[in-house]
Amino acid sequence: MRVFPLTVGPLQACCYIIAPDQEQDAAVIDPGGDAELIVSQVRYRKLVPRFILVTHGHIDHVQAVAAVKRAFPEAPLCIGEDDADMLASAGAALADLIGLPFEPCPPDRLLADGDALSLGPETLEVLHTPGHTPGGVCFLVRREGQPGILFSGDTLFAGGIGRTDFPGGSYVQLLDSIQQRLFALPDDTVVYPGHGDPTTIGEERRTNPFLR
Repeated sequence: MRVFPLTVGPLQACCYIIAPDQEQDAAVIDPGGDAELIVSQVRYRKLVPRFILVTHGHIDHVQAVAAVKRAFPEAPLCIGEDDADMLASAGAALADLIGLPFEPCPPDRLLADGDALSLGPETLEVLHTPGHTPGGVCFLVRREGQPGILFSGDTLFAGGIGRTDFPGGSYVQLLDSIQQRLFALPDDTVVYPGHGDPTTIGEERRTNPFLR
């Protein structure tokens, strides 16, 4: 699996363009700003988006959703079912609170825990990980004989965890999501978070000060 990270928007969120090795099929994860950059990178690499995936509905992860959807109208826009309202409301997406422009964009598919998304020969498994938002999800690529890949949104960071003081957040739920769902994964699972640098499940299990 090829992972092309981009840092986008004024809050420096991580957007990921992913594509299986030797394949044109791709997915865009968390287009949180700088739509022209995202679209140009997809086209430069001659990729064909099959999905636009959103880990959660906060504005720094969805600000460019509508523009990316216009550029690639055949790619279904997918978000956790309990965060769907955030794609319709500037207030729910925290755009009003943060002071960022917001363009509504209805989702094409609502995701539930255990859903599987086929991307070429790879499968992205949906893990419902509430806590940062009610409908937050992570995307997991399991790879036989190789470390898995997890796109964790704002659930888990290198040395940190997501905020829970926004509407719909729950510290108890977030810790449960990490301990029960993410820490059930092998230590060598590579984690690509919604902000900051990649890490691994093992590194966070050993050293994350919020999770000891």
